[in-house]
Amino acid sequence: MTIIDLAKKNKPNSDMRQVAKTENVDIKTLSARIAAGAVSIPKNNLRKNNAKFKVTGIGKGLKTKVNANIGTSPDRISLQKELEKLDTAIKAGADTVMDLSTGGNLRKIRQAVISHSTIPVGTVPIYEAGCETKRKNKDITQMDPEQMFEAIERHAADKVDFITVHCGVTKKSAEIYQRQKRVCGVVSRGGAFLIKWIIANNRENPLYEQYDRLLDIAYKYDVTLSLGDGLRPGSIIDASDKLQLSELYTLAELVMRARKRNVQTIVEGPGHMPINQIVDHIKLQKRITKEAPYYLLGPLVTDVAPGYDHITSAIGAGIAASAGADFICYVTPAEHLRLPDNDDVRLGVIASRIAGHAGDIVKNVHNAADWDREFSIARKKLQWDKQQKLALDPIKFAHERKKYHSSTKNVCTMCGQFCSMRETNDI
Repeated sequence: MTIIDLAKKNKPNSDMRQVAKTENVDIKTLSARIAAGAVSIPKNNLRKNNAKFKVTGIGKGLKTKVNANIGTSPDRISLQKELEKLDTAIKAGADTVMDLSTGGNLRKIRQAVISHSTIPVGTVPIYEAGCETKRKNKDITQMDPEQMFEAIERHAADKVDFITVHCGVTKKSAEIYQRQKRVCGVVSRGGAFLIKWIIANNRENPLYEQYDRLLDIAYKYDVTLSLGDGLRPGSIIDASDKLQLSELYTLAELVMRARKRNVQTIVEGPGHMPINQIVDHIKLQKRITKEAPYYLLGPLVTDVAPGYDHITSAIGAGIAASAGADFICYVTPAEHLRLPDNDDVRLGVIASRIAGHAGDIVKNVHNAADWDREFSIARKKLQWDKQQKLALDPIKFAHERKKYHSSTKNVCTMCGQFCSMRETNDI
């Protein structure tokens, strides 16, 4: 029985009640949104109740959530470093984490991340299927469809809470791709695997063709399907093209099929996109998916700032969140350059949390602006300890405060004795 089954029967479980309490939402309202597919609570039903595990709700009327990606690559394999990144992400305030490992013993890494994590864990099973194919000295085009489904079942059995599945990459997509000239082609790893496989084998994507089989697995473990944006634009020049939009409409169709089976879904998108297209895109996604939770990589609003893509992403994410997006996948300064380190992870999470909160203020989620009001009152009163406590990043606040000390008591070195707050307080 899935959480949607329970919601439809009006039998909220402890996880639903915890989310309702945390988000300050009426339990009946939350149950109705889960039943309708507008809210997802990613948690594998094999997970035992654990007081340390933070249950997370994603979707309509809830605080915008942030995901952090970690994971090895074939060039950088260290389980210890990935667990350190996991800890860094959690301490920085990430709501979920995804293990995107492609190097080393993938199952050992995945199981360690799951057992170590106190927040929901997501994965991309097709990476494992692709890695197994490569280890056999075969090309990705020789990947066995059974490997894909075996990997999905294995991840679910390992207690993964949500999985990215690129079901929207279809034979029709491949035909459009071959006709259409994109600047950056396909930038999703899973999307690239599948479109190459489809073209080489002249066959339909098994994840689309056997979608009911995928739903069977998801229902069995109550794993949330994160319907992947395999054809997302990797350049603002490619944004909102026929390839991207055709996939989005396919994902909307798959959302409806999942809801009929009481399987939780979220929809991924959109990659790189100019600022002026973001709001309309979010509105389109919400309309055609009937308010399915929207999970965003970015959108990155310019292509020319490698090293600062946590900023280009946060700009787009803030606009998207204010327009109704629910879930932000962080982008770190290392995006497009290398595997991120601990500092990158921290900066990526903080940047995305800022963007999410900025969106929540506009949506008035959980009385978001009250936090800003309380902080501003403390700032006006020069209550530095209270400001640190209320700051989105208290560690950074404390670090910067300790750098320099003003010769004038209780002010910072920006204005010193000419502090505007102190002067107006005197008034």
